[in-house]
Amino acid sequence: MQDRLNIAVFVDYDNIEIGVKSTLRREFEVSLVLDALKERGDIVAKFAYANWSRQEGATRQMAENAVQMVQRIPSPRGDKNGADINLALDALEMAFTHDHVNAFAVVSGDSDFIPLVNKLKEYGKTVFVVGGKAFTSTILQQNCHEFISFESLLNTDSIPLPPPQSQSQQAQTGAPAGDREREPYRESYRDRKEKRFREREERRRERELRDGAMPAAGAAGAGPKDPAQQGRPAPLDLALAMPLVERALQVLERRNVQPQLGLLKSTMLQLDSAFNESAYGARSFSDFVEKLKRAELVYVKGTGGRYFIERKHNYQEKALPRPEEALPQLREVLEIHRLEFEESGQTAEDLAAWMKEEYPSFDHANYGFQGFAEFLNFAQDKTVVRLQHRQEGGLLVSLGSEFYPQAPPKQEVKEEDLLTEHDFKQPIVKGQPTATGEIPPDDEPPKATKKRVTRKKADTSSQDKPVRRTRRKASE
Repeated sequence: MQDRLNIAVFVDYDNIEIGVKSTLRREFEVSLVLDALKERGDIVAKFAYANWSRQEGATRQMAENAVQMVQRIPSPRGDKNGADINLALDALEMAFTHDHVNAFAVVSGDSDFIPLVNKLKEYGKTVFVVGGKAFTSTILQQNCHEFISFESLLNTDSIPLPPPQSQSQQAQTGAPAGDREREPYRESYRDRKEKRFREREERRRERELRDGAMPAAGAAGAGPKDPAQQGRPAPLDLALAMPLVERALQVLERRNVQPQLGLLKSTMLQLDSAFNESAYGARSFSDFVEKLKRAELVYVKGTGGRYFIERKHNYQEKALPRPEEALPQLREVLEIHRLEFEESGQTAEDLAAWMKEEYPSFDHANYGFQGFAEFLNFAQDKTVVRLQHRQEGGLLVSLGSEFYPQAPPKQEVKEEDLLTEHDFKQPIVKGQPTATGEIPPDDEPPKATKKRVTRKKADTSSQDKPVRRTRRKASE
């Protein structure tokens, strides 16, 4: 078995680009994905699939990162899954013909790639999936070897897009925010990036001045280090990671293996491929273990990067809420505003505001979600809602199939259960003739009709005649 991974990268650009824009309100940067994969092995092939005639702004960053752009020409009738089929065929062909490629990275959040991921795993390939936790199918996250969330790759260099407006705000302004602030194509990608960075800095300074937090003089971008300003969602509580840590440590104890840093993380990824230490505010896994040590959740021995982690046997696991426990509150809000959702759907921002009105204490972070969009993505896999990505950014939420149950199947009626015309009894009405022609009197109940029995006449052609004659002669 090769110690070093040779990774082939396949990018479903149409899916990842609109997913990052609508849920994270950012531009997709392929360089962040490639840098994260380089930490795990050598990248030997890079392919990106899209209709590049409509993605002229992205061709430059693909060329700068030596990504081979595969042109997908849509058919006149449209081919929604055209890129998915091409990507899957090329990935399987490489798995058969290139034996040195032992790892594959699928950059997409589409659940249609689950069969591809399972097939590559059958052939002994290591499979990475790169996508946003807010729009990648949870089933796809759990079935790969490691899921790399795009949120964990964001930093201060990632330029956010203007936040999408709700439908009520669009009705006041008359146009979506994306159409008003869309940059002309004559500006280069770098110019647009710098311009958005300056706009973001201006908005941040205005917010600090409004809140009374005056930045220090001469310090560019001074101010509180808010994770949201750095491009990453707010970190989760460390207690939410402890069930997985405890389970991984117990597995290593049963194997009689000393739990080192690398071994502990690989075991945690085997149990939950969607685990990422950056979701808990850690820069690396060693930083994550340091946080657990300072919180007195585990025992850590060793120095100089050689840590041995031991679990506390007296650790009492708290009864933390599960993600499924947040769905009843969402169902209640959807049922209250069912008419609004059935008309044309509502934005995720409006739904979040309604959730806050009905349940002021509701917080998606308590259930292990870093963002409200990530919570809606989980609810979509449970058929509670249905999400659509908006071109101008943001999500459009509709009622899921759970609110439209299928009609019960028709039961087959057996022939013996069918009633014939002889099975029906004629109702008897006073003074009206019955089937037999009799008219029952008004004061007496109708008499039961008797069937006429026709008896056969006795056969006189038998031997009785001579006997009778004999008797007559004897009498004479």
